[in-house]
Amino acid sequence: MIATLQQQVNTMLLRQQGSRIEVAKPQVFSGRMEEVSAFINAARLYIRMKMTEEATMTQVAWVLSYVQGGVAEAWKDNLLDELAKGESEVESAEQLFAKIRNDFGETLEEERKIEQLQMIEQGGRMCDEYIQEFKKVARGSGYEGRPLIEEFKRGLNGAIRRKLAEAEEPPTTIGEWQERAVRLDRNQRQSKAEKRMLERNVVRPGGNTQPRGGSYGGRGGQIMQRWGDNEGRYRGGGNTGNVRGTLGEAPSHTSI
Repeated sequence: MIATLQQQVNTMLLRQQGSRIEVAKPQVFSGRMEEVSAFINAARLYIRMKMTEEATMTQVAWVLSYVQGGVAEAWKDNLLDELAKGESEVESAEQLFAKIRNDFGETLEEERKIEQLQMIEQGGRMCDEYIQEFKKVARGSGYEGRPLIEEFKRGLNGAIRRKLAEAEEPPTTIGEWQERAVRLDRNQRQSKAEKRMLERNVVRPGGNTQPRGGSYGGRGGQIMQRWGDNEGRYRGGGNTGNVRGTLGEAPSHTSI
């Protein structure tokens, strides 16, 4: 039985050599509980992308070829023996995935997911990151509909949650909540960035925006400012007495 399955896998691999689509293969599954979901997702994706035309038992054999080491090795040998004797019903890759999840998955997975879901918060992260983590944990938690929306709202930053809840037309589905929360989060971040940029500049009379200190920094800038304030009076001409008078010194008069 094992030799027959291995031959089917080898034949399938030879046919795939001409395929141009690159798809990552799953990591070897050794039976550890934390490996279950990642292994099944990777194997399922590979089958959908590269093996849709293969016979179902060839797909099963290919998945089993990645079950190696530890307790998983003995489990695979027992399963192959049961299949050979007709004592087990695994007629598709999906049935095999269900058996792997049942035999190696966490029995209290739903309770663990619920606990994690109730602890997730956006914090200082971008809303996109919070949503991706929320979706990952929510999957398999059993939450849906209104309870799922309430958990999502609870983890949102307060300002975003309040603005969406107080909107003229508040979101009503989990999809709407997530889409509008992302949009609002991005707008708020952009607004804060623009505010910080504007605070680094000073608006001078006439509407011209210059960096703090004007075009000339330090004492030189102050001198040039004073010159600009008195420039009009200097241009009028006259004697030095007028200039000194403008600067605050008393002009001198000579009687003839």
